[in-house]
Amino acid sequence: MLGSMMQQQLLISSLLVHAERHHGDQEVVSRRVEGDIHRYTYRDLAARSRRMANAVASLGVKFGDRVATLAWNGYRHMELYYAVSGSGAVLHTLNPRLHPDQVVWIADHAEDQVLFFDLSFLPVIEAVAGRVKTIKAFVAMTDRSRMPATTSIPNLLCYEDLLEAQSDKFEWPTFDENSASSLCYTSGTTGNPKGALYSHRSTVLHTFAVSLPDSLNVSAREVVLPVVPMFHVNAWGLPYAACMVGAKLVFPGPFLDGKSLHELFESEGVTVSAGVPTVWQGLLAHVEANNLKFSTMRRTIIGGSACPPAMMRAFQERYDVQVLHAWGMTELSPLGTACVLKKKQLDLPAEERLAIQSKQGRAVFGVDMKIVGEDGAELPRDGKASGELLVRGPWIIKEYFKSEGGNPLVDGWFPTGDVSTIDADGFMQITDRSKDVIKSGGEWIGSIDLENIAMAHPGVAMAACIAARHPKWDERPLLVVVKKPNAELTREELLQFYDGKIAKWWTPDDVVFVDAIPLGATGKMQKNKLRDQFQDYRLPTA
Repeated sequence: MLGSMMQQQLLISSLLVHAERHHGDQEVVSRRVEGDIHRYTYRDLAARSRRMANAVASLGVKFGDRVATLAWNGYRHMELYYAVSGSGAVLHTLNPRLHPDQVVWIADHAEDQVLFFDLSFLPVIEAVAGRVKTIKAFVAMTDRSRMPATTSIPNLLCYEDLLEAQSDKFEWPTFDENSASSLCYTSGTTGNPKGALYSHRSTVLHTFAVSLPDSLNVSAREVVLPVVPMFHVNAWGLPYAACMVGAKLVFPGPFLDGKSLHELFESEGVTVSAGVPTVWQGLLAHVEANNLKFSTMRRTIIGGSACPPAMMRAFQERYDVQVLHAWGMTELSPLGTACVLKKKQLDLPAEERLAIQSKQGRAVFGVDMKIVGEDGAELPRDGKASGELLVRGPWIIKEYFKSEGGNPLVDGWFPTGDVSTIDADGFMQITDRSKDVIKSGGEWIGSIDLENIAMAHPGVAMAACIAARHPKWDERPLLVVVKKPNAELTREELLQFYDGKIAKWWTPDDVVFVDAIPLGATGKMQKNKLRDQFQDYRLPTA
């Protein structure tokens, strides 16, 4: 017997329709590329998105065609989120931090038909416009007065001209919720990037999950500033969640330095923000150097890579900003876990609470996860057994775009490449990436633990731990460190800092001080480049 409930397609356009009807007067604030502040409402967003849907159709874009963006977090980018996907085309958010050669490869692989871009990326577009194979039109996301006077891009179109030429009368079409909605490519640290092709169904389900109280807890009472880029896994789903619940949205544009972010937090009353640890390092450094506070921000969502406990302490103990640790991947849309404490844990001593908060958290409903050993057998959830993390669920990919790399699943589960533990309460903790673990004398050493300890030293700005070859133990830990400005710090002092914090044999064999650690397009440390750089490094023999 089947249930007797309505069958209604889960479509991205429904989020915008809901926003216009139920919180149309809520603000969306953007710091534009030009530096000024733009304000309008969800009602304005909906009307302009309908105009842009008509404009996209006028450019010859058909159902299922890919439309690319190369843009910062801002209102025009959000209009494209809804105009493109809502009309049945596929939004492809290109990462502007990639090398132009990679941009060309990805655009060709996606078979993009139109490319919208912010003016700050004009040099990138000029470098790739003559090389891409399928893009028929380039659109500068600006008004007529700011269009470039000269450019090598043929027949460059103006976003506001396109918009103004169209009516805001547009009926969002109804189609199969399993239709593709958006396309994001992995950062591609090895080999060519691979595409994760999301559906309307997976995106709307993910939006419900993002908004849950035991998840990112997005509600109409919040003022949300996503620092995480809209070109990186749809800004972790926050532009969709804000529409669903009616939160005020604040977009920072390209101004991601500590000073600019803090000013926007204060002027717009931001209550919650989200980003990777490298961004928060700059923010905390600015706040500390200028003896500032946060008057309204009370939560920060940190993902992309592990949040060092020292950063967590700084936010919570000095500035009364709670840190929510979260974990996900491009292949997971991206949310997998959120580290929200259970009621029984709220009254634990501060150090015990911090130890739990340092984990990546509990699986959000919709994500199933397990850890397995080298033989593929599931390991116990005791917080001690460590194995490869596998996941499955309705917003997790089953294969990459165009089946690149073949079938990635293992008995229906997606292998994340993370090495993790899961405790009895369901809290997952990543101990390393499978490609980053250090195997010393047949025993595993987790590089993340060693990095977190180094980051707790007051003289350390950034730290990465990699494996260096050793004649006896095969591999031993090598710590690569960027010192804070004017910090007096020696190798011996830093190694002594590990005493009593870990097993003695885990202590790094050596420390190398560098000016900078390479970061990837999404702000993560590129340990593969460090391994290449130090592949011939000789550890001390004593």
